Amino acid sequence: MTLVVHRPRLTAALHRSLAFVPHPRAATLAEAHALHFDGHPPKAGAAPRTAAVPLPAPARINLPSLDRLVSYDSPSPCLGPCTPAPIDWRHRPAPEPLTCAQAAEAARRIHATTAHPQLAAALASTLFTGASFQQLATARSDDFYDAPGLLALHDRTRFTDGCATHPVPPWAGAFLRAATRYANLTGTIHMLAGPGDRPAVLGLADKARLRPPQPPAAVRTGKRGSVVWDWREAREAHGYGPAPADR
Repeated sequence: MTLVVHRPRLTAALHRSLAFVPHPRAATLAEAHALHFDGHPPKAGAAPRTAAVPLPAPARINLPSLDRLVSYDSPSPCLGPCTPAPIDWRHRPAPEPLTCAQAAEAARRIHATTAHPQLAAALASTLFTGASFQQLATARSDDFYDAPGLLALHDRTRFTDGCATHPVPPWAGAFLRAATRYANLTGTIHMLAGPGDRPAVLGLADKARLRPPQPPAAVRTGKRGSVVWDWREAREAHGYGPAPADR
């Protein structure tokens, strides 16, 4: 991993973070060549030393826990200290748990698709909470408890679930620990994605080829291959209730 710093000095937070991580530093182009190209600059047009073989795009995985990610509900975050009770699922069905194989593959894809700790943690959190994007945006930097693994989401007006604590499966803990550290380093109040990051989270899921179950081919509209995010949401909003989907 290479960190490029476009400023004369490291920030204080970054300096503290790197204090316990063994790493070399390069301040000039020659020093960078010495680290990455054995002291010799690459020749123009030269092929990489290890040419990557293009791999076929992985198949999309349909996950019911993503059904509400795009939901336009509007839960309100708490303004002060709040320690919510465990989620009781009185207002909506619990999300369908991921199988071990699904969890492992989803985690691998998120790791491979983004290095942004907040976006990765937001998408991972959706997979075990079934939460909407607005619910994810209520999580603050102190709403993750590492031992035992718990994540608090807020809703002081009880629009959806009320304030509730969700158990965090072991595979998702690494994402939430990274997001918490990132929030503390940057001083942001949002542990997961911020209010304006909905397109980025949806784009990450699409790039990782994770999507909610899709409408049957007979009723699907729009560009072929595009992800329909709000199909189940739209049906329920119009009073049709859940319907079978292409899984």
